[in-house]
Amino acid sequence: MLESLARRLSDALHLSVAPVAIAFGETAPAGVEPFGEPVPPAAADGRTGRVPAGCVFWMRAVDGSFTTVPEDHRNCSVGSLTHGMVDMDEAARMDDVAQLMASGWVTGEMVPAIPTVRERPAYVSYGPLTDAAFDPDVVLLRVNGRQMMVLSDAVGGMSIEGKPQCHIVAVAKEEGQVVGSVGCALSRVRTGMSPEEMTAALPAARLEEIVESVERTAAVDGKVARYAASDSRRFD
Repeated sequence: MLESLARRLSDALHLSVAPVAIAFGETAPAGVEPFGEPVPPAAADGRTGRVPAGCVFWMRAVDGSFTTVPEDHRNCSVGSLTHGMVDMDEAARMDDVAQLMASGWVTGEMVPAIPTVRERPAYVSYGPLTDAAFDPDVVLLRVNGRQMMVLSDAVGGMSIEGKPQCHIVAVAKEEGQVVGSVGCALSRVRTGMSPEEMTAALPAARLEEIVESVERTAAVDGKVARYAASDSRRFD
């Protein structure tokens, strides 16, 4: 079922990157290996992890399924906060948050409003939805402007968020909403996302409904695009 929905979603939106499944849990999914890259030396404040930020796992998950523990995410205090792995007091004590606040990128007033996963997970698992080895809570898409347009029309309008990019995962999981992001400077550098890419997070519990609506919307948009192309030929 998930594999079929993943392929239908990719076909309807013409995705260039496969949808990514994300699951939060108290136990690791059976048969899913832990993410195994080495941990580099810690920063002065003790921060380190297996990747520069949790959003990097979105990129790695295209190649296969794996599971992570909170310590794997700890180099990025912002992502650890949005994914429920640390509280605001813990995050605020870290040097990376201090640097972000000193730059004016975030302010003390903004931080309490950042959406977060409510229950601290013991594991967060990632993998391609086309070959899902577990039941996801959230499906993450990497999209361009046209794909975001179709998705937004399909769900009757959607919130398009900014910084930090990773909080859209919390919104989809906790609020059951489809939400997009224009990305953020922190995540774009750490993930290497292209300037044209944006992201969207879908609540997995609504995936079948969303896919059916995306297919209908994409078909209608295709008809409109063909009409507009034909009509525009008069101006050639």
